[in-house]
Amino acid sequence: MFYHEVQAGDSLFTISRRYGAAIDQIRLVNGLAEANIVPGQALLIPLYTYIVQPGDTLTRIARRSFISVERLTRANPTVTSATLQPGMRLTIPTMNYLASTLSFYVVRSPELDRALISDFAPYSTAISIFEYHFASNGDIANTLNDLTAIQTTWSHRVRPLVTITNLTAEGFSPELVHQVLNNPTARTNLVNNIVFLVTNRGYGGVNIDFERVMAEDRDLYTGFLRELKERLQPLRSTLTIAVPAKTSEDIPWLRGYDYGGIGSVIDFMFIMAYDWHHAGSEPGPVAPITEVRRTVEFAIRYVPRRKIIVGTPLYGYDWMIPYIPGRAAPAISNQDAIDTAMRHQSPIQYSTEFESPFFRYTDQQGVTHEVWFEDVRSMGAKMSLIQEYGLEGLGAWQLTLGFAPGPWLLTKFFTIRKV
Repeated sequence: MFYHEVQAGDSLFTISRRYGAAIDQIRLVNGLAEANIVPGQALLIPLYTYIVQPGDTLTRIARRSFISVERLTRANPTVTSATLQPGMRLTIPTMNYLASTLSFYVVRSPELDRALISDFAPYSTAISIFEYHFASNGDIANTLNDLTAIQTTWSHRVRPLVTITNLTAEGFSPELVHQVLNNPTARTNLVNNIVFLVTNRGYGGVNIDFERVMAEDRDLYTGFLRELKERLQPLRSTLTIAVPAKTSEDIPWLRGYDYGGIGSVIDFMFIMAYDWHHAGSEPGPVAPITEVRRTVEFAIRYVPRRKIIVGTPLYGYDWMIPYIPGRAAPAISNQDAIDTAMRHQSPIQYSTEFESPFFRYTDQQGVTHEVWFEDVRSMGAKMSLIQEYGLEGLGAWQLTLGFAPGPWLLTKFFTIRKV
């Protein structure tokens, strides 16, 4: 499997002829409702045989196939740079890296839950169902219509996790976490209620997503996780956690997360490796590979590699230009971003430094927009990083956003671990 970067004058027909791939298959894999592709767009070609094109080099073919030149030449031992000729057929090797995937899913209705989870289950190890809240006394503060989602997940040999967050009407509340952690009665009550929720609803584990934890609550937070783990372990329930991306201990608002302490307790750590640029920031890459790599290198100093799951965004942001501080940019799914570029016939650019695509377009009111998002190239770069560092796997926020090439990329890079 490899990607084709659309050039001026390309069409789905010419690309199909070039590689011997059916047009309908290219459209299906890339989620294309329309055929008006644009220059710079990356299309995943679902073939493991590559037909050499004029001007190709082994380096270029390897990069577009997400593998090293050495791996490419091992799979094609009779081919060298000197003998490479247009029309040659090269084998693109499979990877067979055993990995786990953990993705978040926001429940909607039983019918929609059943359909989407069934579609994505072959590419999943665990699905974290979003979300339950808690009160300052440790009570669970809401209910979800989640039984269909739970049962569907189990039926496909995927572990359903219940997501517990500190989200309130005003956003993620560090004060709520502070109140519960510093009140032994409330803390124990929350642990009891989480365990009851898991057993009563039939979950296979928990994902704790407490965001903006205060530095002063760092040790108490790790202690809470340890207490919860001790209760879950006899039930064979998995404890996972979503944590913000850290690159050092010198960032004040991230000191509440002790990677080492947390890593010694939990089963898996989902690192939210995104939002370096966000709705309230200036335009830029949401998940630049430079920062993702720095995060991974920091994490593996404290957390066993096979506990680390790199979270990726199935979204980007659509900023108005010029950027005005205080004006929030709406989120846009990766698939919608590609559709927007096609609709406005806006060429897509790609930052090789950040491994991130972006483009500009002008709306009907004459306002210029800049969109940064994720595509097959940037997702492939993150999957390659997981293999490079020997991590447990990949995660995503969140499945209802959709990204048509995602499952195809997963099958290229990984053999998915199942329960």
